[in-house]
Amino acid sequence: MTILLLGANGQVGRELQRALPAVGDVRALDRAKADLSNPDQLRDVVRATTPKIIVNAAAYTAVDKAETEKDSAERINHTAVAVLAEEARRADAALVHYSTDYVYDGTKPSPYVETDATNPISVYGATKLRGEDAIRASGCRHIIFRTSWVYAVHGHNFVKTMLRLAKEREELTVVADQFGAPTSADLIADVTAKAISQGGLQGVYHLVAGGETTWHGFARFILAEAQKNGVPLKAGPEKVKAIPTSAYPTPAKRPANSRLNTDKLKTALKIELPDWDTPARRVVAALSA
Repeated sequence: MTILLLGANGQVGRELQRALPAVGDVRALDRAKADLSNPDQLRDVVRATTPKIIVNAAAYTAVDKAETEKDSAERINHTAVAVLAEEARRADAALVHYSTDYVYDGTKPSPYVETDATNPISVYGATKLRGEDAIRASGCRHIIFRTSWVYAVHGHNFVKTMLRLAKEREELTVVADQFGAPTSADLIADVTAKAISQGGLQGVYHLVAGGETTWHGFARFILAEAQKNGVPLKAGPEKVKAIPTSAYPTPAKRPANSRLNTDKLKTALKIELPDWDTPARRVVAALSA
């Protein structure tokens, strides 16, 4: 079974390169070989590969830049995804795609389930939702995993940013009124591999780690773990100041509630998902080495 992996050098893509060979023959392509900003090239790549599974780990993820780079975000998160869906349908292949908690507005007081109404409050969220809609409209076989607060050993992410800033500054300020579950790229990749190997999944599934925290709580956890691992920091966890979202304005609005209910996925795959702190502890340890 040939699996075409797009976005191979991203956070999730790198972990998928580790996890997917157990379930198929993986052709992993980075942006240089499969550029989602060039839909015609993308169509040619899919037709030349003739995959049975397309795993799209590529996306426009610069949430704040998307507010001014609307065309780029639209082309990558919607137009290119529509092309992938069309080609999947044409080749009778299945498409695995990653979406985001940003398709919701974050006003619900409890974790979102897959059937809750979407209402993105940013350009990024809106383009990701249009990508989802294009997949559904195409009629191709598909799995859409909505995830949130993704981090990994590789790439740019919150964990690496906090570690860098804590080495440079005496005090950090981090938002404490946005709630979610930090989710490691390796968890996403492992669940993706299991879903492909098991077969039968179709539609939208929430894929996040268990439990919940805030960005402030996550930052304190990261620095506490780093200290345990002997990393010299100017700002330890006690030096992370909690602030409201209103004190840290950004071009794009963020959902206050990014919590996603994963019961549908856990039932479908007969799995449990680890609480967020377990994989986070492992990633911080790897970055501390």
